[in-house]
Amino acid sequence: MNWDIIGVMSSKLLTAIHLPWPTDWAELFQREAPLIVEIGFGGGEFLVDLARQRPECNVVGVEISAYSIRKGIKKIKTAGLTNAKVVQGNAQIFVQSLCRPASIRELYINFPDPWPKAEHNRRRLINDGFLHLLATRIPAGGLLEIATDHADYAEAITECLQRTPYFESRLPTTFITEDDQRPRTKYELIGLEEGRVCHYYKWRRNDAAAEDIFPAPQELPMPHIVFSTPMSLTEIGQQFEVAQFTQGNVRVKLLEMFKSLSNEQIFVETYVSEQPLTQRVGLSIRHRAPQELVIGLHDTGFPRPTPGIQLAISFLAKWAVSLHPEAKILQSNLKSTVDEMP
Repeated sequence: MNWDIIGVMSSKLLTAIHLPWPTDWAELFQREAPLIVEIGFGGGEFLVDLARQRPECNVVGVEISAYSIRKGIKKIKTAGLTNAKVVQGNAQIFVQSLCRPASIRELYINFPDPWPKAEHNRRRLINDGFLHLLATRIPAGGLLEIATDHADYAEAITECLQRTPYFESRLPTTFITEDDQRPRTKYELIGLEEGRVCHYYKWRRNDAAAEDIFPAPQELPMPHIVFSTPMSLTEIGQQFEVAQFTQGNVRVKLLEMFKSLSNEQIFVETYVSEQPLTQRVGLSIRHRAPQELVIGLHDTGFPRPTPGIQLAISFLAKWAVSLHPEAKILQSNLKSTVDEMP
């Protein structure tokens, strides 16, 4: 039995950052069943109705909003459903990190945020890259359904679907504007009342091979670097300035440094972005022996020690060592050395 799974099952709140990568959904639901996913379940009406209609399936709703997560949990409990769960996290993290190849039987994306401003279009969920990712997680014959009431976004979705080699419409047309067979969501009803035209896309995964270039994030041993320096923690803290760097698809930013009042330790608030996840973590600098300090990952918020976190610690260590000519690295369990840092 996977005790990590048992631990998350004891909590009503499941988060993409804390579930196993990938997740064993059969073990989480305690049964083997086809997996159905709704991304952005909002008020939870569609999700609950889907779980009611498909008791033979394991149904998972994905949302970022904590408010929606709470509503979803409450509605699932009120309905007495045992085949539905909700996960807090964004779609990219959920699909890439938590789902194994060909593991999603059906996927629904209902009224995603249109990001209407031109400069924000890159934030839209549905694009060529995301459809490629979905093609690696949905098996041939699996279903993909999308709904939007935003005309500009509908045009972009239509163009993406028409050029993808991995999906095909189950209808004679790319989309339809009337669908009385599906349950209505709260946002859908608002859009219809305001006179907006809804676009419904009913597609399926075809047989075209899709290269899986979307590995689940790698979790490494807890990282640390030991270095020696004549400088005190206070002197190190006085030299701190906001700094950032990018290496490959990893972006690290050291945001702020805090000195602990209760013990000899510095806490560095750090932003780490690496596909497909982003973590805001604390890196710590603490004494191990006279003139010996340890840089490591603080456990606040239960962060995951990924390659991006290792790069952040390397970055911080390189900066700390550069502050004094006598400072040097004594020990490291990181895969790369500080000298390899840009």
